[in-house]
Amino acid sequence: MTPSDIILPRSIIALSARSKGALLQALARTAAEQLALPQAAILDALIRREALGSTGVGGGVAMPHAPVPGLEQPFGLLVRLERPVAYEAIDGRPVDLVCLVLTPENGGKGRIDALACIARRLRSPEACDRIRGAASSEDIYAMLLEGS
Repeated sequence: MTPSDIILPRSIIALSARSKGALLQALARTAAEQLALPQAAILDALIRREALGSTGVGGGVAMPHAPVPGLEQPFGLLVRLERPVAYEAIDGRPVDLVCLVLTPENGGKGRIDALACIARRLRSPEACDRIRGAASSEDIYAMLLEGS
């Protein structure tokens, strides 16, 4: 699995949110629009996952993820936030890069593969800095495809 299996060019966006809750709502709304699935189902899945522990992985990055009813294949959004948001990340830092990964309910190993392929890209501080400094979503997408 590669990032291009999960994230499409139209799935690289900028958002503004004042809080973690508002961010999760914006992610659910955007995903629902792109997937033609109910926003409430996506938001509920994200909130249930966050209740288990924060998906803020450190370094200004969060990777909210959840299985979603009715989803047939993994889906992702890569979001640059206009301003960092407090997210209860493991390092206590606010996040400004968010990669949403939604998977089918019965995703099994595919769920782990989807998360791992994105995590490999975002664990590099240099890659995150390149995303933060990219001029366009096309530049970010090209960077995600490097080494695929």
